[in-house]
Amino acid sequence: MMDMAALPVQHPERPANAAAARARFFNSGNAFNVKLAPVPAADFGAVAAAALVPGAATGVYPCDQSGAIGCPFPATTPLMLARYAVIRAGETLAFDCVATGLIGCVLRGTGAADAFTWGEGDVFLLPGGHVALTASADAVLWLVGNEPMLAFEGLRPGPAALVPVHFPAAEIERQLALIGACTSNDGTAGLALIFSSDGLEAWRNLTASMTLSLNTLPPRENQRAHRHNAAAITLVLQGEECHSRIAGEARRWSLHNTLVTPPGEPHSHHNGGDVQARFLIVQDGGLHYHARTMGFQFLE
Repeated sequence: MMDMAALPVQHPERPANAAAARARFFNSGNAFNVKLAPVPAADFGAVAAAALVPGAATGVYPCDQSGAIGCPFPATTPLMLARYAVIRAGETLAFDCVATGLIGCVLRGTGAADAFTWGEGDVFLLPGGHVALTASADAVLWLVGNEPMLAFEGLRPGPAALVPVHFPAAEIERQLALIGACTSNDGTAGLALIFSSDGLEAWRNLTASMTLSLNTLPPRENQRAHRHNAAAITLVLQGEECHSRIAGEARRWSLHNTLVTPPGEPHSHHNGGDVQARFLIVQDGGLHYHARTMGFQFLE
């Protein structure tokens, strides 16, 4: 007698119409052994270097590892796509962003979006759809959206549910100073500034599916090992002699590089230098908070 796990996918015997012919059947022995490629702990240093080199052309430089994770659409992690945007002075970068929202950080330069002007160190959120960014000085931005999540379901964003949100660099510094003057307890995951908006204040997210935090690490200190079910995309903003340890492997930092922490992998962050480390982290955490599956856990 055949083990049910060895049965191939079953088709209907005599389908009466095209809809019935599309039916497929699995069983409890073979339905739960789907094999997916793991999410690599990627390092996009080469992409960052191409975008940051003086004279780089206006355009989008994606951090795409869709081939490694088996996605038929560009993706940095299964549900998020990060990229660098280069905009030469006096030029406009315009593109259609098939996402519900686009998180941005200005690494260099000045310019404008429809609702505000931006400068180095600013963070912002734009609704998905048509995006137009104009630079008044040569600029490089870091942008993260949830295009892969929509592509997976074959969706397109409807009427914009999000509105632009702008976090100027000076206000970010003021907020960091405020929390830096406070105490914390053993259950607090380091000293980090979490970005949200009036529309999602109750959820502490920046979009319904994505969270954004600016994490800091004092000189010669480490953030203890932990794990969570959300994938994380990290942008290095500041630090010397820093690295992350992901699944037991050290990943050295370089300025403005993009790193990936796969979902569920144990990881920690380490500052071996003499200046405060800063790193911006986007996670698909909003989705996990909503599903009650975040699974955050300290491991030491």
